Amino acid sequence: MNQKERMCAGLPYKAGLDGLPESRLACKELLYEYNHLAPREMEKARALLKSLLGKTGQRLWIEQPFHCDYGWNIELGEHFYANYNLTILDVGKVTIGANVMCAPNVAIYTAGHPVHPESRNSGYEYGIPVTIGDNVWIGGNSVILPGVTIGNNTVIGAGSVVTRDIPDNVIAAGNPCRVLRSITEADRDFYFKDRKFDVQDY
Repeated sequence: MNQKERMCAGLPYKAGLDGLPESRLACKELLYEYNHLAPREMEKARALLKSLLGKTGQRLWIEQPFHCDYGWNIELGEHFYANYNLTILDVGKVTIGANVMCAPNVAIYTAGHPVHPESRNSGYEYGIPVTIGDNVWIGGNSVILPGVTIGNNTVIGAGSVVTRDIPDNVIAAGNPCRVLRSITEADRDFYFKDRKFDVQDY
């Protein structure tokens, strides 16, 4: 199994082997072009994203700037939206469902290194997949660490550091991120805390 296959499988690999530097460089070239497009070039930007990423829905948008390692290790569902400065370290597979929103400065990390300094200095790097379900909202300045799965219909509060799996249908926040409460039908009528919708079509 070569290094790229090991990465896709979520297995450890040694950095800098099997053509990975060339793959990273190709990604950086596409990202440079994407991050420097004029606002009027939305269609070109969307086409660049689709050529960069492993799999996408038809409708997606990522505000500039956007950063990732390889691109081909990222799969996005339909209606994905990310605000400014999304960073995805896609050494391992990143799978994101439909109708997911990321606020500014969200970071998704699959990559890591050994804790012991001598082991770390060997250049050993691992990539453990991250999975995010459907209908998830990730608040600004949140960090999602390697190996995490976030369930469907869940909200991650701003500034969270997600170190472990988060289930479906909850609001979770904090450092480390923990479940605060379930999302229920009683939440349907409110757009923010105790503020009820003042429009009919939502």
